[in-house]
Amino acid sequence: MKTTIGLVTALLCTLAALTDVGAAGNKIAIVAAENFYGDVAQQIGGDRVSVSSVLSNPDQDPHLFETSPSVVREIAASQVVIYNGADYDPWMERLLGVTPKPGRVVIVAADLMHKKAGDNPHLWYDSATMPAVAKALAAALSAADPAHADHYTTSLRAFLASLRPLNDKVAEIRGKYAGATVAATEPVFGYMAAALHLKMLESNFQLSIMNNTEPSAGDLVAFESDLKTHKVRVLFYNKQASDKIVQHLVGLARASKIPVVGVTETCPPGLSYQDWMQKELNETETALAGPSS
Repeated sequence: MKTTIGLVTALLCTLAALTDVGAAGNKIAIVAAENFYGDVAQQIGGDRVSVSSVLSNPDQDPHLFETSPSVVREIAASQVVIYNGADYDPWMERLLGVTPKPGRVVIVAADLMHKKAGDNPHLWYDSATMPAVAKALAAALSAADPAHADHYTTSLRAFLASLRPLNDKVAEIRGKYAGATVAATEPVFGYMAAALHLKMLESNFQLSIMNNTEPSAGDLVAFESDLKTHKVRVLFYNKQASDKIVQHLVGLARASKIPVVGVTETCPPGLSYQDWMQKELNETETALAGPSS
């Protein structure tokens, strides 16, 4: 689904009243559009940084986010900004345009991953994304705070090492279930499903839901048939953006005794990025081991 943001006149008026506020104390002010990027920034920066994440509510549909004066103030004061890109969070690019700050570093995950608008924007499910973001962050922080460059290098090394269990779990699931046929209501989990070598069906339907357009009658009928006939082994759905059609398909899958895995676009509270990914991988493994066609 496309994000719809209205930068109203009131926000622009707010900018005119802003002063160039620095980070609290000597900490580097970082603003992340999404809280999983904010979590990585905190892991790399530690007590040398002050991190604010714009999207952090797991009960909120991130596609329906609307900005506020407080978000404008945070971005105006930031020294480092991280956002997803690939047209997932276009409001961030607009806000950066109206809150210029000399020397600010902007890290765009899509640019690091060579992705553009029209590609699957759910890049945090690609195992190559977070290492690239973490390396860019460590380099930016080391340049801004060279006296503590060793700290950022050590933190980066620890972060990369902490991803190994995730990669091991991906390899384990792939070894057991590569080729298993699955479906999803939206391509949120797409990169991870590809890494697991799962065969994903219903791609046209997924794109319709992601782009907030009505799926064709034929795509809906085919999806329903695949669930009723157990052509798919697991159904993935986005727990944060579920319309009536999606709810219907989730209900049909459960009625057909097909395991359902809910994934999210926001890291749940109290979990690190690594914990979040591990949790969803564990749920996926359990579902794949369940009833099959």
